[in-house]
This record gives sequence, C-alpha cells and structure tokens, in this order.
Amino acid sequence: MPINLPETSQPRIVIVGAGFAGLNLARKLSNESYQIVLLDRNNFHQFQPLLYQVAMSGIEPSSIAFPLRKLFRRKKGVHIRVAELLSINTSEKHLDTNEGIVNYDVLVLATGVTTNFFGNATIATNSYSLKSISDALLLRNVILSDLEKAHVIRDEELRQSYMDIVIVGGGPTGVEMAGSLAEMRKYILPKDYPELKASDMDIHLIEGTPELLASMSDEASKKSKEYLLDMGVDILTNVRVTNYDGKEVTLSDGRKLITRKVIWAAGITGEKIAGLPDTVYVKGNRIQTNEFSQVNGFTDIYAIGDNAYMEEGEYKGHPQVAQPAIQQAKKLAANLNAKVRGKNMEPFKYRDLGSMATIGRNKAVADLPFIKTQGFIAWILWLVVHLKSILGARNQILVLFNWVWSYITLDQSLRIIIRPKTK
Repeated sequence: MPINLPETSQPRIVIVGAGFAGLNLARKLSNESYQIVLLDRNNFHQFQPLLYQVAMSGIEPSSIAFPLRKLFRRKKGVHIRVAELLSINTSEKHLDTNEGIVNYDVLVLATGVTTNFFGNATIATNSYSLKSISDALLLRNVILSDLEKAHVIRDEELRQSYMDIVIVGGGPTGVEMAGSLAEMRKYILPKDYPELKASDMDIHLIEGTPELLASMSDEASKKSKEYLLDMGVDILTNVRVTNYDGKEVTLSDGRKLITRKVIWAAGITGEKIAGLPDTVYVKGNRIQTNEFSQVNGFTDIYAIGDNAYMEEGEYKGHPQVAQPAIQQAKKLAANLNAKVRGKNMEPFKYRDLGSMATIGRNKAVADLPFIKTQGFIAWILWLVVHLKSILGARNQILVLFNWVWSYITLDQSLRIIIRPKTK
C-alpha cells in the first residue's frame, strides 16, 4: 500500500537518508519546482563527528540531534516520512519501505555507510561501534556500568578486564575516542571512583597500518601519536585484530588482550540495496556514479555522500567525510534546479577544505589548505568549525556551555546510566 503523500503535478524527488548529504540536498532544492520527500529511519539529523563525546558523557544526545520537522517547518514542499528503505523497483519507479510504497520521478540515495567488521561475525556481535546516537548511548552505559561492576569485584584480574578498553582503528574516531578516554581516566576516575586505581585502566589503540591518521599529513600523524603516548595510551600499529569473543582480543601477531570492551572504529562499508544491479557497486559497496552523481546505468537515480563513488581528477572515490557529502548535495541541488528550467547540468568538482582531529585539552591536529598546525591553535580551530556545523542555536549554546564547563572544572556532568525499559 502506498505511503500517504499529497498528490501533485510537480515531479517528485525522493531523498533517502537525512545525513549531511540528504539534509543539505533537501534544504537547497527549490520546492517551487519539485515535491520533495525525505525518508529516514529517524525523525532527526545527527551530527556524527561528536558522537564520541556523547559516549564519553561530555555532551547530551539532544545537543547533536535536530528534529527534521522543525528544520523544514517553513518549507512546505518538503514532506518528511519516517521509514526504512527495503528495495527499489527501478522499472516501475517506486520504493518499497517498511511503511509502504513510495513512487518517485527522481531518486537520490544518500543512505550513508555502516561499520565494517570485515566479515567477522564474532567481532560484530561482541564489539561496540559508533555510528549513531543509539550506539553512543549504549557505549556510555557500558563504560559506566563496567566501572560500577569493577567496584564490587574482589578478583583483581577480573576487575581489570572491566576497566581496560581496546579501540580498534587509528583514524579520527579512534584517535579522538582514545584521547577522550585518557582524559576521563586522568580527571574523572580519581574523583568519581576513588576506590579504583586510575592507573589500572589500560587504554589500547590498535591500528593495522604503520601510522595513525593515515589520511592526514605526516606531521599530524606523528603529533597525534606523540600526544596519545604522553597521555598514557598504549598504541599498537602494524597489527590487526583477528578475533574478539567478548573477553579476549586476539591480534595478528599472536598477542592477546583481556577486556570486556572493544570499540570498533576500523572501517566503514556501504550496504547493498535490493533492486539495484550488482554492477553499480564498487569497492566497499559504494555506488558508482558519473560526474553528475547519476548512478551508472540510470538517468533518474542519483547517489551522494559516503555511499557514492565518483572518480574525479585525483579522487578515485572522494573521502567519506562530511565535506564531500555537503558539496555533492549542493551541486546536485543546483543541477536539479537548473534541469527543471531546461538548462544543462554541470560536473561536480570537489574542493578540499582540509581535515582535523582533536586528541584532548589544547591538543589537536589540523591540515588546512592554507596551514598545517598542531596544538592549541588547531584545537581552537577544531572547536570553532564543529560548533558552527551543529544545527540550531540552542544546540550550539548547549555544546559550547558543556565544553566551557568541562574546560574550567575538569569535569563532566552527564555520567548517569539510563537503561531502556522493556515489557
């Protein structure tokens, strides 16, 4: 049965996914020319770069989430529907969702990516990922619950297993999580858990390549490693995790680490969509497109953001971060607005605005087009860029307040365990 949507003579653009790509496309499209339908499994947009701070009790979940209906309240041509895409019928031009059928004239896939466990079901079952607010809240509960468990355990080795943490993946998420945990160990544990020895909490960061932050400059990679080592993080490079059974991590060199918590930040992958031919997928299950973001073999289906693969100049697939997604969305919106007026579309050109990562208080690395910097200046730049990117003045104020409070008091005020009630 079709999902309830207003009937219109306008062409209907259906956007699947309200991440950076889908959200910016819907905001930039002309609702005078199209009926726009935005589908997402959630009724909010989440600011993924700060998920780790939710997991570390630094900021509230609501501070990095923004309701879609509030965002598009004044844009009457945009229709929000909370539904999950199941399959695409390309010949009849409709989507099958868990809530019913949605017809489309133009389809834009901005479905993002998911955590890549490289086919290891045991690791997938027993480790924790960080791709959503739900993931972040679960991880926050687990970290705090395990510290509470450590308080009541007499056996020293068992208690240690609840305190130790292994992070897999030395990209920005892994590095930022390791730095945040190291600061928690230094500033929070002695105050909240004086009966536990903070030095008993071992933080292991494992990276399969020779360096951390491999996508950034050598200066950023070396400085981030230096910062983390100074903060007491155990860094293991050129080694992979081959298995984790919930209690013991097995490494490719034969070593074993005992822990009850593995945070998996080692990679991402796209998810294949039923109805699209296998020929459109390339490495990492990304959907191959042309320079106009049209999916190979289709003129009415587009893909943008992390799940899209476009070859353009030096890029054999753009970096799977926010900026390419935002830029692709803006260019596609301009092209679709031009197309309805009978004008030609223009090819996408990516402008690299740089990358950055924060490790802790006054510690960050930034590779920008005009400067490469580390330390306090990079940290300030990181704060400003991320604060500006959060949707909503209220959310920006709340995040800024939490950052300032944490900086001044060396404390966080959100260390509560909230377990969902089930019937």
